[in-house]
Amino acid sequence: MSALSQQNNKRIAKNTLLLYFRMLFSMGIGLFTSRIVLESLGIEDYGIYNLVGGIVTIFAFLNSAMIATSQRFISYELGKGNLHKLKDVFCTTLTIHIAIAFIIVVLSEVIGVWFLNTKLNIPSDRMMAANWTLQLSIFVFAVNVISVPYNASIVAHEKMSAFAYISIFEVSLKLAIAYLLLFISYDKLIVYSILVFCVALLLRSLYCFYCKRHFEECHYTFSFNIEQFREMFAFAGWSLVGNLGFSFKDQLSNILLNLFFGTVVNAARGISVQVGSLINSFSANFMMAMNPQITKSYAVGDLYRSKELVYAGCRFSFYLLAVISLPIMINITYILNSWLVEVPQYTDIFLILTIVCNLLYAISSPLTTAMQATGRIKWFQVIICIVMLTELPIAYLLLSIGYPPYSVLYASLFVTLLGVLIRIVLISRILPIYEIRYYVTHIFSKNILIVFITYCIAYILHKKMEQDSFFTAVLSSFILELILFSLAYLCGLSSTERYVVNQKLVTILESKRRKNKQKNI
Repeated sequence: MSALSQQNNKRIAKNTLLLYFRMLFSMGIGLFTSRIVLESLGIEDYGIYNLVGGIVTIFAFLNSAMIATSQRFISYELGKGNLHKLKDVFCTTLTIHIAIAFIIVVLSEVIGVWFLNTKLNIPSDRMMAANWTLQLSIFVFAVNVISVPYNASIVAHEKMSAFAYISIFEVSLKLAIAYLLLFISYDKLIVYSILVFCVALLLRSLYCFYCKRHFEECHYTFSFNIEQFREMFAFAGWSLVGNLGFSFKDQLSNILLNLFFGTVVNAARGISVQVGSLINSFSANFMMAMNPQITKSYAVGDLYRSKELVYAGCRFSFYLLAVISLPIMINITYILNSWLVEVPQYTDIFLILTIVCNLLYAISSPLTTAMQATGRIKWFQVIICIVMLTELPIAYLLLSIGYPPYSVLYASLFVTLLGVLIRIVLISRILPIYEIRYYVTHIFSKNILIVFITYCIAYILHKKMEQDSFFTAVLSSFILELILFSLAYLCGLSSTERYVVNQKLVTILESKRRKNKQKNI
């Protein structure tokens, strides 16, 4: 392994640790905040907030396409070391995002307001609060859209400490908001929406200030390089198609649930999505640290290192997610009853199925990064969009013939699994260095089997215990983690990855031994 590769691996490890510190703090405070917000708003208003916010998020496909584009082009030019081109990319990207924010506001004001007031199943006495929530959600989303190029610059420069510190500040503010709701007598849904908007505005200002101070290319001047725009638009245009599938399938499924069952089911779905997102950050943080290296390695022509990073990302992101997901799945009833004052019906099943979908996605998401690094994403995005959108007719069919609310996630499981297979087939067509047989046998099948065996053993042991309790949850989780770590290390990792893990452990142990010697002296 070259000195440069070792240095880059250390940077990935350092950035991953910073992001994990951020994630652990955010997850702990975030779960506690959700409990207070649900208690303060009530199940119905909590469901309304998630439902109405989802209307705006339907148009997120416009922005999601540019998020991937911004990160890819900024990371690519950093890998090339071209500062002039990097400035052009940033300024052009920010100009595009300002235009996207304007388009989303207009679409939301026209289509969103009409849909909210004429189609959704919301009690008449809560329509005014729902409209306030929609308006403030629109402006929160617009602010977040404009800040994307700044966030992409932080990721590309691999300055993850900025995310860690600002995220700690963010969750602290949201916790303060949750407590404030307990002492407010005015309409709490409206007040909560206003305060969330204020926090979003403050956080985006902080990210902007940080980037301007640390990155030379982030000083914006109006620029619209037509050649740069064409190159980025060709990439973003096809990314938009793929993200349209993801955005529509998630938010329209939520609307389907509202039309069939009402806002209480939306509350259960909202809790499962929020917890699922927090859990998913275990693997997402790792990939956030690794993605720039995948793109930069491809940019300088080191395809072998790029491939090894992708394969390692598939394994480690999956196992990192499984580490936190499996104990929650085993102890789901105890955790929800201990966490929430009132648990909406179906929350447990929604959450378990959401976690399984996240696990399947985690095992293939690095392949998407590899595809984006090449810039050849046309057919990939078209096919993924079609596959993702098939979830909606399947979900509608299941609900219309009488299946329970959580059956919409059966459709999600099917399309997620199909998406995994499509990603490896398409990347192997573009870059033959990626082998379908190797991925299916040594990564996908092996990892799924290890997690399935671990879950089955832990589930049987948990059922033999007398009752759900803190002791039962801790004991079953400890046994589960012991089995998972053993199987993952012995059977799941490649020989190279085991060597890297061993070297890292040796380094940590030697560092501790030296510190102990210095203390004794």
